[in-house]
Amino acid sequence: MIFVVLGTQDKPFDRLLKVIDEAVNDGVIKDKIIVQAGETEFSSRNMEIKKMIPMNEFNQLIKDSDLVICHAGYGILSTALEYGKKVLAAARLAEYGEHQNNHQLDILNYYEEKGYIRALRDFSKFNEQYEDMKTFIPKKYSVSFEKLINFLENYIDLN
Repeated sequence: MIFVVLGTQDKPFDRLLKVIDEAVNDGVIKDKIIVQAGETEFSSRNMEIKKMIPMNEFNQLIKDSDLVICHAGYGILSTALEYGKKVLAAARLAEYGEHQNNHQLDILNYYEEKGYIRALRDFSKFNEQYEDMKTFIPKKYSVSFEKLINFLENYIDLN
């Protein structure tokens, strides 16, 4: 099962759902897909789409998933990695009206550089990156609040 998480941002992120839907239509993805879509409106016969999911069910879906595909939000990334899940993440970008700024790129880069996740930057290469996830072995994730605080302080100072 694939769990897709778009977060609770008040802006749409249908760009990610479109590419996943196309991958199912092309026969690349054959697994069941459950989506926590938040404010993103999207219709698909290929995915079970829910606006919001209660936290206990949300955590169970992460535990039960083989792959988490998500936005590059700290909350979902850290939660999925704490459960030892493979993660393919994409940043919500301001240029597409998906966020107010591009801070998710910094989060995406950080987690990818550490070897925890794979980053989806070029949506036209989704199918290849999805296939790559089958052999990807993420580095073991450990929470370091000191590192997180330093990361956030540096981000704030730069912006």
